[in-house]
Amino acid sequence: MTQPTIAPYKQLRRPLDDRIVAGVCSGLGRYLGVDPVLVRVGFAVLAVLTWGVALLAYPVVWFLMPEEPAPAAPPWRDPADPTWGQPPAA
Repeated sequence: MTQPTIAPYKQLRRPLDDRIVAGVCSGLGRYLGVDPVLVRVGFAVLAVLTWGVALLAYPVVWFLMPEEPAPAAPPWRDPADPTWGQPPAA
């Protein structure tokens, strides 16, 4: 049995589950090990202090930061599958 491949380093990715706009602040929070809410508040403060110039960084980071891979298919069978009522093939 082989072990799943695990990256030997932290990966900066936009999560699929904890998003408000695109997941940039949430991804940065997970990468840095802090609450994403603190990153969001810090970004809002930075945007105010720079008179909105920091807002230009958000779409750039959104474009550059890759999205988390989608989770694997669920272990149950889809009821919309035409073979749903039949026993699974052996």
